[in-house]
Amino acid sequence: MTTGIPQPASARQDLRIGIDVGGTNTDAVALDTSSTPVAKAKVATTIDITSGIRRALGEVLANPRVDATRVGHIMLGTTHATNAVLQRRDLRRVAVIRIGAPASVAVRPMFGWPEDLHQHVSVGSRIVRGGVELNGSDGVPFDADEVTRFCEEIAGKAEAVAISSVFAPVSPRHELLARDIVRRELGDIPLSLSHEIASLGLLERENATIINAALGHVARKIVAAIEDALASFDLDHVVPYFTQNDGTLMSLDFTERTPVLTIGSGPANSLRGAAFLSDLSDALVIDIGGTSTDVGALVQSFPRESTFGVEVGGVATNFRMPDLVSIAIGGGTIVRRAEDGTVQLGPQSVGHDLLHCALTFGGDTPTLTDAAAVEGRARIGDRIPPDTSASLLREALSRSDHELAEAVDRVKVARGDVPLVAVGGGSVLLPDALPGVSKIVRPDDYDVANAIGAAIGTVSGQVDQIVEIGAGTGGRARVIEVARQAAIDNAVAAGAEPSAVEIVDIDEIPLTYLREPAIRLRVKAAGPLSNV
Repeated sequence: MTTGIPQPASARQDLRIGIDVGGTNTDAVALDTSSTPVAKAKVATTIDITSGIRRALGEVLANPRVDATRVGHIMLGTTHATNAVLQRRDLRRVAVIRIGAPASVAVRPMFGWPEDLHQHVSVGSRIVRGGVELNGSDGVPFDADEVTRFCEEIAGKAEAVAISSVFAPVSPRHELLARDIVRRELGDIPLSLSHEIASLGLLERENATIINAALGHVARKIVAAIEDALASFDLDHVVPYFTQNDGTLMSLDFTERTPVLTIGSGPANSLRGAAFLSDLSDALVIDIGGTSTDVGALVQSFPRESTFGVEVGGVATNFRMPDLVSIAIGGGTIVRRAEDGTVQLGPQSVGHDLLHCALTFGGDTPTLTDAAAVEGRARIGDRIPPDTSASLLREALSRSDHELAEAVDRVKVARGDVPLVAVGGGSVLLPDALPGVSKIVRPDDYDVANAIGAAIGTVSGQVDQIVEIGAGTGGRARVIEVARQAAIDNAVAAGAEPSAVEIVDIDEIPLTYLREPAIRLRVKAAGPLSNV
C-alpha cells in the first residue's frame, strides 16, 4: 500500500511535516523524532489548493530549524473531497452495477439521492443476478452475460464503474467476477468495488462506492497537488501520505483508489492532534475554525467512530467516520441583527477574508472574532470595534456560548463531567467554563492541532467480517485471535512498523436467527510508520 521512493541510507531524515487544508486556512507543522513541533505556518486556503499547500510548506521549510533534506514524510489532510460532493464539482459520470437480483430489486441504485447530484453523476445502473449468503456461499448464480450486455450499453458514456454485491464484505467473489468482465469489455476504466469501501448494509455501502467512483477526478487533483508541491521544493525523496477518516494514513495510490475515505480526515486530524497536545487519551474535543465547529470524542487517543450511517451531500453511507456534532459557528461567522431584533449568527462566514473584513482588522463586517475581542477573550487585530457594535457583539457571543455548550452536551454519552480539549484558531471564542465539562484544556500549538494530527498519523489495518463460532471453528476465542492477527497483518502491509502495531479497537456483535452461531467482528490495529 505504500508508494515511497527508496531513500539513501546516509540521509538523516528525522523530520516529518503535517499539512491540513481546511475551508478557511491551510496549516502546516514540522515535527522532530520526539514529535516536538519545530516550525508551523497558517496561510489562507486557495481555490486551487495547490498554491496554498505550496505557501504553507514554503513557510515551514524557510524556518532555520527545518532542513529539507531531513524531511522523511509529509502527511496531508484535506476537505477537498467533501467540498466536491457538496458543490457538485469535478465529479465523474458513473455507471452502477449491483449484483443482487432477485432479492434486491425493490429499491433501485441511487434511490433517495438529491436529484441534482443523481443527474450529475449517474449514466445508468443495472441490477444483475447474483450475490452471496451470510455464510459466503452463493445465494444466486452470478449472471456474467447481463454484466457484459450492460457494459456494451455504457461504453463511451461512463467515466467510472461502481460495483456492489449482496454481502460482499463476507465474500467479494461476485464483485471480482464482475470486475474482470468490465475490464475485458471497457479496458482500463476506473473501478470502485464496495467490499474495499464500506461495511455491511447494501444500500449505504453501494452509495459510498458510487461516491468514491465519482471522486476520481478530485483524487487525481489532490494527489497532483502534493506531488507538485514536493517537486517545487526538491523534496522528491519524501514519502507522502494522506490522512483518512479514522485518523490514520494511506498512500497516494490508495488515496486515488479510495478518495471517499478522506472525507472525514479534517476533523479526525484535529481530534488526533488534540489527544497528542493534551496528553489525554479519553476526552471530548472541540475544534473551532473560521467557518464551523466540530465536537467529537477521543477513545484511546483515536476519534470515536459513528455507529450510525453518515450522510455525505445528502446521501446515506456507512463507511467509518468520526462521531461528530458540527455547527456553523467559527471565528469568521458573520453577526447581524434580524428584523425582529434578535441576533443572528451566520451561517455565512467571511472565511479566509477575516483579516480584511472583520472590524478588528479595519473591515466593516461584524464577526464572532470581533465579539471575542470586545469581551477580552482574544487579543487580535489592530482596531477596537466601535461602541455602536458592542451590544450586538456581546449578545452574539452569549448566543455562541449557548450553542457551543449544546453541541458539547450532544457528544457526551455518559453522565458526569469530562475534560474538553479546545483546538483550532477559533477556539478563543470558547468561555472558560461549560456545563458538564470538568476542565477546558487549551494546549500549546492549539491553532495547528489539525496539522499536528496529520503529522503524527499512524497506519491502520482493519477487519470487518461475519464469522461462525460454532463447532469446527475453534470457538469464539480462536475466531477473534485470527481476526486480530489479520488486522495486524493488514496494518503491516499498509506500512506500519511490525514491532509497534497494537490492537486499538474490537467490536463484537452477536447475530440472531441463524442456524449456526455467528458474530459480526470488527478489529482495528494501528502502529507508527515503518522506517524501512
